[in-house]
Amino acid sequence: MSKYKINTRCVQGGYTPGNGEPRQVPIIQSTTFKYETSEAMGKLFDLEESGYFYTRLQNPTNDHVAAKIAELEGGTAAMLTSSGQAANFFALFNICECGSHIVASSSIYGGTFNLIAVTMAKMGITATFVSPDCTEEELNAAFQDNTRAVFGETIANPALTVLDIEKFAKAAHSHGVPLIVDNTFPTPINCRPIEWGADIVTHSTTKYMDGHGAAVGGAIVDSGKFDWMAHAEKFPGLCTPDESYHGITYAVKFGKEGAFITKCTAQLMRDFGCIQSPQNAFLLNLGLESLHVRMPRHVENGQAVAEYLLNHPKVAYVNYSGLPSDKYYALAQKYLPNGGCGVVSFGLKGGRKAAEAFMKNLKLAAIETHVADARTCCLNPASSTHRQMNDEQLKAAGVPAELIRISCGIEDKEDLIADLEQALNNC
Repeated sequence: MSKYKINTRCVQGGYTPGNGEPRQVPIIQSTTFKYETSEAMGKLFDLEESGYFYTRLQNPTNDHVAAKIAELEGGTAAMLTSSGQAANFFALFNICECGSHIVASSSIYGGTFNLIAVTMAKMGITATFVSPDCTEEELNAAFQDNTRAVFGETIANPALTVLDIEKFAKAAHSHGVPLIVDNTFPTPINCRPIEWGADIVTHSTTKYMDGHGAAVGGAIVDSGKFDWMAHAEKFPGLCTPDESYHGITYAVKFGKEGAFITKCTAQLMRDFGCIQSPQNAFLLNLGLESLHVRMPRHVENGQAVAEYLLNHPKVAYVNYSGLPSDKYYALAQKYLPNGGCGVVSFGLKGGRKAAEAFMKNLKLAAIETHVADARTCCLNPASSTHRQMNDEQLKAAGVPAELIRISCGIEDKEDLIADLEQALNNC
């Protein structure tokens, strides 16, 4: 599908039915697959032939949808996982081990921050977090001899900072390691990090890709461009024989185009089992078919809401990279010329009480922990996800008590603004 534009790839990528075969991606709801001989199955276990033997590792439905996401991002291989968290963990752990080090942007989703700073630290993998706004000198100073990956988010959740992908890619490559970018918020419709130097791209497919709040999932895409063997001493898991899988050296047998995803599937999915169900993959594909139609509407609504809020007397500040006054406007114009996403954050001058009153007055926007949905949803972290923190702790965490995050859906923007207006008038 590479000769077709991305809109066409959204609809028809990943799966081409043969004569008399199902037009829609079929749901292969089976745990196992039958073979006539043990020898035939043995070739699959030796990775000598492609095929399926157990859905925990691979499933045809999942592979069709993963192939579509790879085509959308411009990668050479991809895989689905049970969640975005699983995707980020697999992407990092696939090249890290006890004693490794990660350089990561400090402005990332809280769950991912905890994954790297707390859980992976228990595995002996340390991390240095740097500001996304750091200078090249500050970024390079964060690297250590044992650094094995750099991680960041194209648009951070919920801070909405925009990552300077080229800057982070340049630093990563100068130190012989890959850049991993979570591209959940823009999706490949609005940004393709591989084109700016990223090596691995991850997604929480639960968000815009699914788009309807129907199925939790994640995805990993390999650009196929990072030369693992050129830095073999840093990546023994890819560049030396894997004795747990018949002594295969992934980077030799599958090359730089297929080594990363093959190892991630054959080794990590085998051992951790964070598979996306075929039913969820089917639902994800339905969302992908309209992704190119929905994203422009999300951006249109986000821009309209941000501009409205910016001029409201009760609003103290607005974070949205589509606003010329926003700190990340210039970077957004470079990496996100068609807009970023529909998520807007803002603070109320009345503080915590005003924010709580505003949330109670919403009628159209639903109060949810979710974002990036066809339906508009809203959250005040201080009164929900972060309610265990006091005002000082909230401010230090970057989610002050007055902060509200609204994820603009695909409803009519005038209705969204009217709902915000009545809620603001009564807070």
